[in-house]
Amino acid sequence: MATVAVYDITNKQVGDIELNDSIFGVEMNAGLLHQAVVMQLAAQRLGTHATKTRSFVRGGGRKPWKQKGTGRARAGSTRSPLWVGGGTVFGPHPRKYAFTMPRKQRRLAIKCALSDKVKSGELVVLDSLDFDAPKTSQVVKMLGDFSVDSKALLITCDEAENVEKSARNIPGVKAINTMGLNVFDILNHDKLFITKDAITRIEEVFA
Repeated sequence: MATVAVYDITNKQVGDIELNDSIFGVEMNAGLLHQAVVMQLAAQRLGTHATKTRSFVRGGGRKPWKQKGTGRARAGSTRSPLWVGGGTVFGPHPRKYAFTMPRKQRRLAIKCALSDKVKSGELVVLDSLDFDAPKTSQVVKMLGDFSVDSKALLITCDEAENVEKSARNIPGVKAINTMGLNVFDILNHDKLFITKDAITRIEEVFA
């Protein structure tokens, strides 16, 4: 098992913790991570795009000219896709883009993402993370103490409203709890701050 240091919010080491290799030491599977990210982004698409086929375009009920004798090509409707103002052929229609992955694959993808952060040294374990009141300056100070000037993800065990409100006004910083843990957020942020309780919860659920 890998052993990492545990810090308080002022970047002072207060101990260490052993990480479960079955969760934080998994071999990288780039294809699985890609599939998990595509699944998550696809589920966010509205799919409300629409075009009108010739059956939905208004008009065109009368034959524009007789079949023979005019010297022009045969035409049965002014709303043919060949005409200006006609219908669209094979255009997009409302649909759902969401698809699902097996539960074991979804969990393995999260394990791969967490393991990658541990391997690259981008995971910071905190003794605890909570504030008395929502205050953005507290998160700014914490990130400054850790010399973090890039995108950061704060992971708490349970819902921490003060932490979420304190972080949401800072560009590139997001706070979630273990219930909302997902591959996209892990990979989309450069630094991960996670509490000891959150690690315990993750190991209980994913073991």
